[in-house]
Amino acid sequence: MKNFFYNLGYFIKESNTIFRVDFLSNIFSIFSIGLIFFILSMIFSGWWISNEVIEVLQKEAEINVYFDESIGDSEINDLIQSIGRIHGVREANLVNEEESYNRMTEILGKEARILELFEENPFSSFIEVKIQIEEIDFVLERLDLLDGIQHIRDNKEVIDRLQKIITILTVLGVLVITAVGISTLVVVSHIIRQGIYNNREQINTLKLLGAPDSFIGFPFLLEGLFLTVGGGILASSLGALIIHYGYSQMGGSLPFIPLPPKDAIVTSLTILTMSLSCILGIIGSLFGLSSAKAS
Repeated sequence: MKNFFYNLGYFIKESNTIFRVDFLSNIFSIFSIGLIFFILSMIFSGWWISNEVIEVLQKEAEINVYFDESIGDSEINDLIQSIGRIHGVREANLVNEEESYNRMTEILGKEARILELFEENPFSSFIEVKIQIEEIDFVLERLDLLDGIQHIRDNKEVIDRLQKIITILTVLGVLVITAVGISTLVVVSHIIRQGIYNNREQINTLKLLGAPDSFIGFPFLLEGLFLTVGGGILASSLGALIIHYGYSQMGGSLPFIPLPPKDAIVTSLTILTMSLSCILGIIGSLFGLSSAKAS
């Protein structure tokens, strides 16, 4: 270990020399690896945001029960109590016409002026039923047995579609990670083999002087690590810019979408990208060294 730190300056100098021998090719490799990692980070962020949206929607899952307007207040209260006793129902509350109108006004924002075209309130009273999403089928079955219910509006179809999107993103994420790993390993190992070929005379000289393989190969490992770390930094920077831009756009146009904290996503993406870049850089370099030695 003492010898390693003693020779560290030499290793860094040699890896820098090896990098400059094929400078243009290495620069393009950094950009290529960076774009590969950038695609990975975008897939991961899409999966995370979708998953967060699903979790929030599940916690806030509710059913809107519209009742026959001809029934009286006492019957409405009895209906609310009956709904509240159903297994899987967390809470049942009456939303009157005025509150329903105010809610829609908040959702529409600037577009709420369209509601002024109506001479009367176009919204009717309903019962807001907060449920446990996993019990939605049971709750719907029980609601169908109650008298006085005219219509039931639920978000099950929307949630099911979002869950399918998460499944697709998860599978796509696994495929992208696999593709990123293979592509990065191939690129790095090829560059290491090419570097060894270009410096074969110096390597033979070091071997004649008695230098061990680890001493000869470590600068090439540093070169591969530098390539992938450079690509990781590029991908992290692009990812952070895209996320900041996306949040600024969605925050203004879709303020009701429950997004996870922006800083948490950027930090996690940076950690993921840089960790993968280091791991793949080392593995790719070792693979390149072993394949060059075998040949």
